[in-house]
Amino acid sequence: MNNTTPASGGATAPDPRKDSLIEYPSRFPIKVMGAKEPGFVEAIVALARQHDPQFDEATVELRDSRAGNYQGVTITITATSREQLDDLYRALTGHPMVKVVL
Repeated sequence: MNNTTPASGGATAPDPRKDSLIEYPSRFPIKVMGAKEPGFVEAIVALARQHDPQFDEATVELRDSRAGNYQGVTITITATSREQLDDLYRALTGHPMVKVVL
């Protein structure tokens, strides 16, 4: 198979949809960890809604650390593009209450 185009004489531009291991749209879980403090879960939910207007709060799963000082929050969004996921990850990792995003 030839990946060149006559007009450019070079390789065709890669299709970004084929470079991704994710099929869009899809349900996509994201784990967020931070100190267990008032407003943490609400802040994560607000960011999820900002990037996925149809975000369903019923998908939120909470897990406290063994000592109870930290909390893990798993949100499941509907991922519609790589850009959406990148923007959400940047928003989450930049939030002052967030320690880790997986």
